[in-house]
Amino acid sequence: MALGTIILFLILLVGGWIVISYNRLVNLRNRAKEAWADIDVQLKRRYDLIPNLVETVKGYATHEKEVFEKVTEARARAILAEKEGDVKKITEAENFLSSTLKTLFALVENYPDLKASQNFLELQRELRDTEDKIMYARRFYNSNVRDLNTAIESFPTNIIASIFKFKKMDLFEISRPEEKEAPPVKF
Repeated sequence: MALGTIILFLILLVGGWIVISYNRLVNLRNRAKEAWADIDVQLKRRYDLIPNLVETVKGYATHEKEVFEKVTEARARAILAEKEGDVKKITEAENFLSSTLKTLFALVENYPDLKASQNFLELQRELRDTEDKIMYARRFYNSNVRDLNTAIESFPTNIIASIFKFKKMDLFEISRPEEKEAPPVKF
């Protein structure tokens, strides 16, 4: 009878460990998805601000058509990448969008009236706020993905992760150092 009790105890112990490990992995995966949703919200906010910003600048700099087309193209690429949901494609598209925004803000330096425009200043403030929120959301996402990936790779949780087919998630990384900074919005 004592051997049966020991075996039952071991079965319950292993079963409990499996349940706890599985639930922890589900929790980590859901936190990472939630963190991605936070990035998604901020990126959409930025996408919504960009057309207003471009239209405001267009009024002052009508002969700078190429810059406006690049910003519009970059925004469209970023939105398309966002719809596809591939973190690497989104990262590349966001990097391109950030660099085109830097070009737009460099252009603004040539137009003192635009720099003093209340509408432009408000859009600038909103974009700066959005860029800060994107930075924090990326950091939050990456920390959640790190925790999930660590759990998936760590023994003995990796056994449960393998059995239930938990997959590592990609970090939101920026490859070029100059793209790691938010577009300059000070004038």
